[in-house]
Amino acid sequence: MLMKEISFWYEFASPYAYFSMMRIGDLCKVKGIDVIYQPFLLGPIFKQQGWNTSPFLIYETKGKNFFRDIEREAEFYGLPPITILQEFPQSGLLATRLTLIGLQKGWGVEFSKAVYKRQFQQGLPIGGEQDLSEVLQTMNVGPVEDLLAQACSDEIKAQVWAISEQAQAIGIFGAPSFVVGDELFWGNDRLERAIECAV
Repeated sequence: MLMKEISFWYEFASPYAYFSMMRIGDLCKVKGIDVIYQPFLLGPIFKQQGWNTSPFLIYETKGKNFFRDIEREAEFYGLPPITILQEFPQSGLLATRLTLIGLQKGWGVEFSKAVYKRQFQQGLPIGGEQDLSEVLQTMNVGPVEDLLAQACSDEIKAQVWAISEQAQAIGIFGAPSFVVGDELFWGNDRLERAIECAV
């Protein structure tokens, strides 16, 4: 019997991906679905569409709704009030690189959750080495300097590049996205639909 699975594509700058990260593990466990965690970068995809930042900042009306909507969603899911840093969106490049290492070593999901909580619950930045050093130190997953050095290695950089190309080939245009077979679902509110498809 083939294992049922969902590929979960997430970007650290996205509060909607944060909501999905906090939910997907438990929801899929109940249904016996394996989650393939796939961090990626939206920046290259946005640039292809002519955007140099989040569409929530480019389009004023959409942005106003976005900030109110994520407040409602955090309350709906029983999460702490959400915080959006003044410097939004935050760069997720280093966090993505470290997550790829962590997924290979077994702590990538825990690290991803910690990075999301740091940004959207604690209101702290996630883009710099010092920011993520604090996360790694709290998790006690190995020598921080060694992990940061590995994250800047050519091997990890190549992996991030390959993942960006894969995302574009699949047709991913936003986060979170869920892939079940040949089906692509976009948005936190499509998580349950993706799970239904995988069952």
